[in-house]
Amino acid sequence: MKPSRRSRFRRLATPFVVPPVFDFWAQRLHPTWSWERPLARVVAHAPAASNAVTLTLKPNRHWAGAQAGQHVNLTADIDGVRITRSYSLDAPVAADGRITVTVKGVDEGRMSRHLLAAARRGDVFDIGPAFGDLVLPAKVDGSWLFLAAGSGVTPLMALVRQLAGQGMPVPLTLVYWARTRAELCFVDELRALAARHAGFDVRFVLTREAATADDEAAGRIDAGLLDTLVPDLARRQVFACGPGGFVTTATELAEDRVPLLRTEAFTPPPRPQTDDSGMVEVRLARSGRVLQLPRGVPLLQALEAEGLKPKAGCRMGICNTCACGKASGATRDLRTGAANTEATAALKLCISSAVSDLVLDL
Repeated sequence: MKPSRRSRFRRLATPFVVPPVFDFWAQRLHPTWSWERPLARVVAHAPAASNAVTLTLKPNRHWAGAQAGQHVNLTADIDGVRITRSYSLDAPVAADGRITVTVKGVDEGRMSRHLLAAARRGDVFDIGPAFGDLVLPAKVDGSWLFLAAGSGVTPLMALVRQLAGQGMPVPLTLVYWARTRAELCFVDELRALAARHAGFDVRFVLTREAATADDEAAGRIDAGLLDTLVPDLARRQVFACGPGGFVTTATELAEDRVPLLRTEAFTPPPRPQTDDSGMVEVRLARSGRVLQLPRGVPLLQALEAEGLKPKAGCRMGICNTCACGKASGATRDLRTGAANTEATAALKLCISSAVSDLVLDL
């Protein structure tokens, strides 16, 4: 394929361009112009539910796109501090490249509070590459069940919209948990889709209020409620997304009964009990620093407590932003409790704790 005029220009100009300098002047003309840095501009900001907002973003041409069900890291400068957090796309990427993310406010969450209260049209964020495996196969068949709790509805909503755009080609049930009715997102759209497509069914489940509508139920996820809402569970291919405890329960209820189960948690599951205590010596090979860090604590958290700022995103072991090399020592995966004693290995700082003295590539 013949290279475009733009690509030829970039190839010739690259040796002479300092990207940060180019970006500084280019953004005087347009806020998302850059040499190579993926940026996204807020083009709409609308309430989605109690304590939740939907942002519509227009990425620049350096962003590579995403599949429905994936996440992106967004980075903002908040009070002079750069903060990165991960958010799920709640719809497929639009034809014009726009994306939407629905964000729920988190107590003490600086990024989420900023997006809810301070973000405005025209604001620009750094946007990272898409990641995540909660995506539909190229050929979708069989019957499907989506289990969502809280913010876990957002990637599943993207998949519902993807299937709706294809005419809802397979039977699909969405069971969506929230504490109260006011915290439910996308309610009107989901009910409209259920009315339009005979093969789509939605059930809203409340944990702190009584059910009052035909498509509502009440109670936390358990075997009895799941069998009542989805009596043909054994035939369903299941995606589940929500807090760690919800996903753990969904896995226990479904993994031995269904032909396919894929899960994603937006908070870590309860940590396995270990006897890790005391301190270890952690040497940072690149900076030369030597630190005393506690065992049993995520390395990312321990390093931040010492004033360091390693790159981080989702803080759940999904996005790989905090991955680094380990030259020696033993660590523990805080999701499973399994120890890794391999002398040279990569690890994710957000879900790994020190078991012994370590040398990290930081």
